[in-house]
Amino acid sequence: MTSLTRRTLLIGGAAAGAVLATTGAGSPRLDNPFTLGVASGDPSHDGLVLWTRLAPKPLTEDGLGGMPNRVVPVHWELAEDERFRRVVRRGVEIARPQSGHSVHVEPFGLRPGREYFYRFRVDGHVSPTGRTRTAPEPWSIGQDLTMCFVSCAHYGEGYFTAYRRLAEDDPGLVLHLGDYQYEYAAKAADVRTVVGPETRTLADYRLRHALYKTDPDLQLAHAVAPWAVVWDDHEIENNWADEVPEQPDPDFLQRRAAAFQAYYENMPLRRGARPNGVDLQLYRRLRWGNLATFHLLDTRQYRDDQACGDGWKTCAEAGTPTRTITGAEQERWLLDGFRRSRSRWDVLGQQVFFAERDRKEGPDKELSMDSWDGYLASRDRITRGWVDARVRNTVVLTGDVHAAYAADVKADWNDPASRTVGTELVCSSVTSGGDGNDTVDEVQLRLNPHIKLHSRRRGYVRTRFSARQLRADFRALPHVRTPGAQATTLKSFVVEDRNPGLNPV
Repeated sequence: MTSLTRRTLLIGGAAAGAVLATTGAGSPRLDNPFTLGVASGDPSHDGLVLWTRLAPKPLTEDGLGGMPNRVVPVHWELAEDERFRRVVRRGVEIARPQSGHSVHVEPFGLRPGREYFYRFRVDGHVSPTGRTRTAPEPWSIGQDLTMCFVSCAHYGEGYFTAYRRLAEDDPGLVLHLGDYQYEYAAKAADVRTVVGPETRTLADYRLRHALYKTDPDLQLAHAVAPWAVVWDDHEIENNWADEVPEQPDPDFLQRRAAAFQAYYENMPLRRGARPNGVDLQLYRRLRWGNLATFHLLDTRQYRDDQACGDGWKTCAEAGTPTRTITGAEQERWLLDGFRRSRSRWDVLGQQVFFAERDRKEGPDKELSMDSWDGYLASRDRITRGWVDARVRNTVVLTGDVHAAYAADVKADWNDPASRTVGTELVCSSVTSGGDGNDTVDEVQLRLNPHIKLHSRRRGYVRTRFSARQLRADFRALPHVRTPGAQATTLKSFVVEDRNPGLNPV
């Protein structure tokens, strides 16, 4: 993949402010509507999603971004080169007020494993240029894949430098595992101004997404590669579980519907993910040829309420056989995907800690009820499912906990010597929790010998999938409360084909 060069970005930025002689008659000319950047996502071997949202004044309190209450035609182009001399698809998509003037374009019939460039045009303004790519042919291993994954980006608690460093790693695919934005109002300790109240209405959520999308580092990360996104809790509110809010709230379902609508409007999701009231099916699969299948999970919308009142507990209720974190339908879908898979690597892109994480000395375990530790039977069914299906290599990707971890997944959590049946990689936060530190929880590592890494530094994980191995580089930043930090590799691991378990490099 060629780099999206500084020159390309400057061309795109200049074009965004340019006015061409294409203004439609009868309507006032818009100011530059591309303040939120562009994005692409959910690539297949012959198609993908192109996204933008029109917002000439992105931070208006009504969440409408300064757009008039009318439909607006948006012209788009997809080309094989960054100067758009070899345009392969073009068209017009209608941006509607009821969709926050967002557009989701789904060009199809594209060539597999190819790099493309895209842009939009409205009322004479041209958007920044984005780069994307399709997946390889379904039957092909293809070239090695560099995939970066991130989670937990609180706007007020730091600068999004990790997104820029991720973009500089030139990934072919980016996974965002949740907490893309946070619902909270501004706090005194914030280093950047969070605009708007705690998010509860559609206008609130639209405004909050717009605030995040104005960040240049996030815009850059979206522009260099296709993304696949799943939510966690803060896209709606902290630690919600299906229809149960964190605190009693008679209006929670309306809040959930508003959050879902804004999430769809602001993410490069296919039109099939458009919400239906309080429901939005987010779980889905992306196949990267025969090299990798990404099973993208939703562990919030269908889960049982957290056991024993949530928090860290010694809790018998967590072991109830009927408890589920995925819901029955999603679980069946995932287990069926394991049985049908012929991929070299099966990857679960999901939200909360999968491996056991005990933090109490003695015979009783103290576990997080918000993680898979609070849904023991659900985790056992999923683990047995991939083992019984003889999945070749299983890797679980996780966010949520604002710390980096690397762990072996064991067949029996009560026997540390039991067989390793998979690998879990946990990314730290982009900013949530502020700068972080170098303190390592030695007690946690001793009580959980399957955990091979723990770090509270901010950053992301860079992975490289090949036919023979998966390499994971834990990328860390020394600070995020001031901008411009450089990323270094904190630790690297390799997982060999057909040999689950972490090998330090």
